[in-house]
Amino acid sequence: MCGIIGITAPDGHVQQALYDGLMVLQHRGQDAAGIVTCDDERLFQRKANGLVKDVFRQRHMERLPGRTGIGHVRYPTAGSSSSAEAQPFYTNSPYGIALAHNGNLTNSKQILPTLYEQDRRHVNTNSDSEILLNVFASELFQSEGVQIENKHYLDIENIFDAVTKVHGRVEGSYAVVVLIAGYGLLAFRDPFGIRPLVHGVRTSDDGPQHMFASESVALTSLGFDIVRDLLPGEAILVDIAGNLHQRQCHPNPNLTPCIFEHVYFARPDSIIDGTSVHEARLKLGTMLAERIMHLKPDHEIDAVIAVPDSGRIAAIEVARTLDVPYREGFVKNRYVGRTFLMPGQAIREDSVRKKLNVIPSEFKDKTILIVDDSIVRGNTSRKIVEMARDVGAAKVYFASSAPQVIHPNVYGIDMPARAEYIAHGRTIEEIQTEIGADWLVYQTIDDLIESVSAAGGNRIEKYDCSCFDGKYICGTISDQYLDELEGNRNDAAKQRFDEGDETLEIHNEP
Repeated sequence: MCGIIGITAPDGHVQQALYDGLMVLQHRGQDAAGIVTCDDERLFQRKANGLVKDVFRQRHMERLPGRTGIGHVRYPTAGSSSSAEAQPFYTNSPYGIALAHNGNLTNSKQILPTLYEQDRRHVNTNSDSEILLNVFASELFQSEGVQIENKHYLDIENIFDAVTKVHGRVEGSYAVVVLIAGYGLLAFRDPFGIRPLVHGVRTSDDGPQHMFASESVALTSLGFDIVRDLLPGEAILVDIAGNLHQRQCHPNPNLTPCIFEHVYFARPDSIIDGTSVHEARLKLGTMLAERIMHLKPDHEIDAVIAVPDSGRIAAIEVARTLDVPYREGFVKNRYVGRTFLMPGQAIREDSVRKKLNVIPSEFKDKTILIVDDSIVRGNTSRKIVEMARDVGAAKVYFASSAPQVIHPNVYGIDMPARAEYIAHGRTIEEIQTEIGADWLVYQTIDDLIESVSAAGGNRIEKYDCSCFDGKYICGTISDQYLDELEGNRNDAAKQRFDEGDETLEIHNEP
């Protein structure tokens, strides 16, 4: 999962807005950050491992002039944390192109030989995003364009045709922003709209400014008005003169967004494909409470306590529906990253206690219901239950506002190998024993879908729920593919990547 942003600013100062937007999207990736700007026909770049505030200093910002730019915050989906895979990626042929990508291509292995042998493109990293850049660049290079005074120029049709051909070659999820030197800012989305991408605009004395971002909160925080989400398969180009061009570039688009955005990743103040994340999580809480009352009508719960932060909204609504007090029992250290994204079991387990501390008086001698957004590996859940017992909780119930996570996410979320899921091959009772709870309840997948659908006014007919139900909506997802994916995502692979990347950081720009 990553965050992308693209902005045009007719006054020629886009770098500060890009920085501010990436700060808002920091929750979508803390591994690396990057910005590329364009001043007419020249591109300027800064990217490195680390948080946005650490990657960009004043001296870097001064070296990023331009009226157009794109940015990216990243966490790795295949184990590697090398700074070489920080985005945006750049190629100088044709024209000079920089690309930032959120998602994951599922046929990268099949594309690579063609890129080398037929397209004559060179890929320098293990990143599928660099493959996507080179596919787009190759298709753009082969476009006819027009000849003026012995020079080759693109027109709008060439750019949109290149996007159409990209759709025909790649599979998987991709929300993309692209800078084409001398031509403008392009944004496009895969034909299923798996990953979010929204367009906004604001007025200025120099003309309209356009912005594309992974979440609407990035737009509104910078004073942009939301225009709309890009449609699946759609491309929008803001040319160098500031004119807007739109095209549906796929013959059979079918909106099927990732439902896990609403469960965990997106900020609650975002609106994704017309659905309020906040409203969706409230509805998840209502449905979860109704399930609790059905399964355990004599629950005797004294208080509901959330695992901060993404479990809080559902927990508040669980408490309201159950008519029991909602209490804050955990204090979060906001300078520790998300635990299921961290490499290595030992690091994750150690980070839980550094991340959360308890308020003993909220637990002592009480029957507590702890609500989290989801349970993936179970490390956090196990430690939290243990912490509640250590301060004297009489009984500890645990509730997940999402169903059991039992399948890999192949569309851009770094969920672990199946054997590393706590729910893999276990019953709910066995999971309950594993995390040490007195009782455990999960949301059902039907209630999850109904909750998110209702929050969006039932506009979306189908969601990608593959990490819950194993139904992959696009790409050829075979057992062999999943086995290879897990080989790159399990803890042992991540440790190998980390150890192998140690020397790469020496050469970063100071």
